[in-house]
Amino acid sequence: MSTVTEFVDVNVPVRTAYNQWTQFEEFPRFMEGVSEIRQLDDTHTHWKTEIAGIRREFDAEITEQLPDERVAWHATDGEKQAGVVTFHRIDDTHTRVTVQMDFDPQGFVETAGDKLGIIDRRVKSDLHRFKEFIESRGGIETGAWRGQVDRPGS
Repeated sequence: MSTVTEFVDVNVPVRTAYNQWTQFEEFPRFMEGVSEIRQLDDTHTHWKTEIAGIRREFDAEITEQLPDERVAWHATDGEKQAGVVTFHRIDDTHTRVTVQMDFDPQGFVETAGDKLGIIDRRVKSDLHRFKEFIESRGGIETGAWRGQVDRPGS
């Protein structure tokens, strides 16, 4: 397993950053290699990706979601990955968004990309595109889901 941890500071309130992040179907607008995400229900999404010419589809389950604090997930088929994004209030108009993701690279291309730091740079670039996306909208999110998903066993 490999781990990536990256963060970006965005010039929007924590509520705005969190609200935008809950709009999973908008991810292709700022995540390179993500061609489509469908929200199946409150806790399940279906992903279509193409990275380095490798196309994949997989489902993911949201395992914890606390408004304005965190969203955790894991893949339920195909991909071996899990992660959490956290939202930290810096002040009334600035938020730190941190992504930590654990994944198991598959095949030569993904393993080499991981060893060369390409995955880390991809996540960092995606976060910077998220920053540009939400800030270019004047800090107005495309939607919000304020529901809570409790961690299993809580």
